[in-house]
Amino acid sequence: DYNKFYKDLYPFSDDPLFHIHLNVDYPFTLTGILYFPKVKSSIDLQKNKIQLYCNQVFVTDSIEGIVPPFLTLLHGVIDSPDIPLNVSRSYLQSDANVKKISNHITKKVADSLLKLYNEDRKAFEEKWDDLKIFIEYGVLTEEKFWDRAEKFILIKNSEGKFFNLEEYHNLVNSSQTDKDGNLVYLYATDKDSQYTYIETAKNKGYDVLLMDGELDVPFIQQVEAKSEKTRFVRVDSDVIENLIPKADKASVSLSEDEQKALKDLFSKQLPEMEKMRFDVQIEALGEDSLPIVLTQNEFMRRMQEMAKLQPGMSFYGEMPASFAMVLNADHRLVKELVGAQSEESEDKVKQLIDLSLLSNGLLKGEALNKFIRRSYDLF
Repeated sequence: DYNKFYKDLYPFSDDPLFHIHLNVDYPFTLTGILYFPKVKSSIDLQKNKIQLYCNQVFVTDSIEGIVPPFLTLLHGVIDSPDIPLNVSRSYLQSDANVKKISNHITKKVADSLLKLYNEDRKAFEEKWDDLKIFIEYGVLTEEKFWDRAEKFILIKNSEGKFFNLEEYHNLVNSSQTDKDGNLVYLYATDKDSQYTYIETAKNKGYDVLLMDGELDVPFIQQVEAKSEKTRFVRVDSDVIENLIPKADKASVSLSEDEQKALKDLFSKQLPEMEKMRFDVQIEALGEDSLPIVLTQNEFMRRMQEMAKLQPGMSFYGEMPASFAMVLNADHRLVKELVGAQSEESEDKVKQLIDLSLLSNGLLKGEALNKFIRRSYDLF
């Protein structure tokens, strides 16, 4: 019956995930039903789908400012004789009963989610991809919701396993605490394009989270702010030894002159790419690591991602993407290029650079065409 009523209200929507029944007699009177719609991206988000009534007299379906922002994503009907009629929005927002109703609905939603989590964890995990954007939006915009939601917020690792925040802390605390006592959560945003970095981290015995949601960047910052000595670092933001520093870094065996010559050799062959800047660096990463590792600074990348969500941060959005092209001084191919000046060595440098760009999805257009032609010439 509840689903049939939902279809009557929203005939073009998919079946809801579940519903919450509201029935309060004191200290205010409230009846209603709220539905959790299936939402996987901001494209699907439709606010103002809750219809507000007073004694079955329609008041409004524009409830922003009357209830917390994340509740406007729910669908349903609310009826209360304690909601004043024929008043302005500002009066509704400041009305004491409306505030009590708003707080009650927030608590009811959180309690219902916690109940589902506790009673059927598997079903909750199956619904998580649809619930995630709603819950993250809630904890980002409503402090009281965070206090309750931190018990059932889930995070998923690159292998598809779910953890609550406490479970994941216990999982990685011993292996992913750096030499300064900071707990480091490694994460990826794309399993395919960041596959090499994920595997490198896993080979070190680390676990990698998958944070590919539209609100994951601000959510990460929220968790960092509420957790002592905890930080999130994307797996491609630095070489693996620097992501979770455990001890002093291995020293580079090359002399300063050799390092300068090697940097110059690679810098001269870097392709010119719009809104991208590359800085050639040299580190000792071990013989078995890749000859070149391309990384992107965590702070600057986060600021640019936040700029897409917040117009006031457009300054960061206009800045070029900055990458570090880290040469592995321990790798055979890099060692062979020390002091090299021949045309053949320049072609090798171009090939190594293009391979690193290609593996990160950055080689396009003319540069990609040149790489393909140069690769054919090797046969």
